[in-house]
Amino acid sequence: MIVTDTQTVDLTEITVRSIQVSDMANNVYLLTSKTHGTQVLIDAADNPRAIAGLVGAGCHDCSLSGSLQMIITTHSHWDHVRALAEVKSRSEAVTACGSDDEDDIDVAMDLTLDHGDIAEFDGFDLEVIGLRGHTPGSIALVYRDPQGPVRIFTGDSLFPGGVGKTDSPEEFQQLYKDVVTRIFDRFDDDTVIYPGHGDPTTLGAERPHLQEWRDRGW
Repeated sequence: MIVTDTQTVDLTEITVRSIQVSDMANNVYLLTSKTHGTQVLIDAADNPRAIAGLVGAGCHDCSLSGSLQMIITTHSHWDHVRALAEVKSRSEAVTACGSDDEDDIDVAMDLTLDHGDIAEFDGFDLEVIGLRGHTPGSIALVYRDPQGPVRIFTGDSLFPGGVGKTDSPEEFQQLYKDVVTRIFDRFDDDTVIYPGHGDPTTLGAERPHLQEWRDRGW
């Protein structure tokens, strides 16, 4: 299976590690608290062995032994959950996803997340943003670095160059509205976007193209 080398971003409170797995270049993200060792995995997309290596590498990013606390799925599409069952079976981590996507994921969720929720962990918090349209329960996760720009993990709802795929004009309008009002209208240009596929971007790089996205309808 295709796996890229681990990418590492060293922040004040946490370390963010990521790999791309499968021929669809799905991003898998691991957040590790530097002081508590708490780990959160975002999208167990594919290749459990590579994900285990990612989690193991993250254990070196903290002063205590690392512990995977939660696996959060940004949305229910098959390419983002292929390794979820096996990764879950190898840990005591809690599984979570957006409420309206729960029934479309074969792995049982321990809890569901809604727009405005705050997921609290030892060492850091993640704010949940609902982004309806790509799937009904798609979510993004916001990490506020106390000494740097905001970081948002957007799944397949926001990419460099546009919003995620939708299947109808109504779904596009819903996703576009949520992305604009819940992300672009709230966060500064230096906010870093970590998408479900591809490279990171910033809101400043994407903001000039919002009207273009709306006009083209995808």
